[in-house]
Amino acid sequence: MQEQIYHLQYAMDTFYFLICGVLVMWMAAGFSMLEAGLVRAKNTTEILTKNVALYSIACIMYLVCGYAFMYGGEFFLSGIGGVDVDATLTSFAEREDGFTGGSVYSTASDFFFQVVFVATAMSIVSGAVAERMKLWAFLAFAVVMTGFIYPVHGSWTWGAEGMFGINLDDQFGFSDFAGSGIVHMAGAAAALAGVLLLGARKGKYSKDGKVNAIPGANMPMATLGTLILWMGWFGFNGGSVLKLGDISNANAVAMVFLNTNAAAAAGAVAALALSVILFRKADLTMALNGALAGLVAITAEPSTPTALQATLFGAVGGVLVVASIIGLDKLKIDDPVGAISVHGVVGLFGLLLVPLTKEGTTFVGQLIGAGAIFVWVFLASLLVWYVLKLVIGIRVSEEAEYEGVDASECGIEAYPEFVASVK
Repeated sequence: MQEQIYHLQYAMDTFYFLICGVLVMWMAAGFSMLEAGLVRAKNTTEILTKNVALYSIACIMYLVCGYAFMYGGEFFLSGIGGVDVDATLTSFAEREDGFTGGSVYSTASDFFFQVVFVATAMSIVSGAVAERMKLWAFLAFAVVMTGFIYPVHGSWTWGAEGMFGINLDDQFGFSDFAGSGIVHMAGAAAALAGVLLLGARKGKYSKDGKVNAIPGANMPMATLGTLILWMGWFGFNGGSVLKLGDISNANAVAMVFLNTNAAAAAGAVAALALSVILFRKADLTMALNGALAGLVAITAEPSTPTALQATLFGAVGGVLVVASIIGLDKLKIDDPVGAISVHGVVGLFGLLLVPLTKEGTTFVGQLIGAGAIFVWVFLASLLVWYVLKLVIGIRVSEEAEYEGVDASECGIEAYPEFVASVK
């Protein structure tokens, strides 16, 4: 009977891990739709191509070397699908806590869950450099980001033994439950490095300092993308509990889902309300980014806040993202989808919220961890972007930017019937 219980726990936790991984994978569709909706029609095919390609590259590079860098082990993950059933059952039997102990699941399911997180980090970069970056320069960066840059700082936080002798958890008490910093702020740091070298889109900023709005082509698509991301985030945060098969952890999963949803809802409402105050109009794009900001804010620790606290955290995140988007425009940092604000500024904010509800964490420890992640990713990314700029160039020509990168980079227009009229 006890052996059957062990089998059930293993199967349940593995299945839960896989399903949550599928939800996170579905976020790739969310990023694709959101970014395609917020760019101009003439750049739609290229942004969709980037999202499909970056996800595929992330899967390959993390398989080839990224997982080994992050968690230790063999490259190419030889034999990862196998499991020693007898050894696993013995491990269960030797534990005093039995069924209620820590999570035990297939290594293959762990790889799958981790690889979709890597792809998420890279997806953040895609939107920030949209409409003026060369496709192959972006994909070359994706190879390095997913195969090396992300796994290095991932090993400092979620890995057993961090590369270069760094372990932010053990050394500084740093805590990031599901990746406000490890995934989201890191993606924003890589994006910021690229944007600084790339420069703004033509016509975005006037010589007199005026900021010119460049509307996206498809608001229904952007809204659909946001709702897909909102849905996928339940797997992102819920799966990070790592276990479902006992009463305590099942309740933890439910609380994570509740808090994740509450923070997103509050972020959307707060951003929408602030847009009305500032612009005298209900700005849909701000509401969408507000929802995502609420999600990023709660990701660092969705299990310990109360539902009310999660709602307040999400609302502040929604306000913060509106202020950040406006502030970056004043600094002439051109981010077509607001990715740096949503994932970077609010990602840091989420990390700093952790000590408010989680015992054993400190603001100093969170700042040290955040600083280490940002400095590593930003500097490493800046180096890679700079090398790519020297070797193959990272920005398309002025003519290609004017005509749209769909034509120059992909040769396929997303809306061939009317794209010429909206350039």
